[in-house]
Amino acid sequence: MTKSSRISLIHATPLAIAPIAESFKRLWPEASVFNILEDSLTADLKAADGNIAALTTRFVALTRYAVDSGADGVLFTCSAFGPAIDAARAEVSVPVLKPNEAMIAQALARGSKIALMATFAPSIAPITAEFEAAARQASKTIDLRSFCVPEAWTALQQGDAGTHDRLIAEASAQAADCDVICFAQFSMTSAAPATQTSSGRPVLTTPDSAVTKLKEILTARNH
Repeated sequence: MTKSSRISLIHATPLAIAPIAESFKRLWPEASVFNILEDSLTADLKAADGNIAALTTRFVALTRYAVDSGADGVLFTCSAFGPAIDAARAEVSVPVLKPNEAMIAQALARGSKIALMATFAPSIAPITAEFEAAARQASKTIDLRSFCVPEAWTALQQGDAGTHDRLIAEASAQAADCDVICFAQFSMTSAAPATQTSSGRPVLTTPDSAVTKLKEILTARNH
């Protein structure tokens, strides 16, 4: 019997913790999951006028801390820091996943007309760039359509998950002609069932895709 994999999750917002914990519980309950929350990162990125490079040293330090703590794999849960995560990944020997990369790969495999839904507007630009880069690498042309539902973000911050889920599902009706709907943020995951029902389209979430990918990588490493 192989030992359970130890996974370190690194968060920039506490709102990401519950969705990824639920995905692990459902998709990979055998994993030992631990959380590192550094919720000054988002404010400091804003203070740096969006200059992600200014935070790279901290991302490397966080990743090394996770590995020094025994992590077999590291998953970042905030979408806004891709280049800093790339730099951190180059510094360690264990798998390090950006939050969106597994979902993007799944979406590209499902079709070319992709709806990207967000509730926090600043998350759209970085994940759009990731989609476009992945499509170029795959020599694939995509039609990426973005939708933002800021009222849902406000509702979630106020603890109203029901309204959050309903607003996202209602907005998804605009994406009924797309091949797949992708959620840009971990915090949106609870809206997936209602969105799939409302739109009639398959819905991919970053937590489920990330957990599935990390499990595949580490299971292959352990055999």
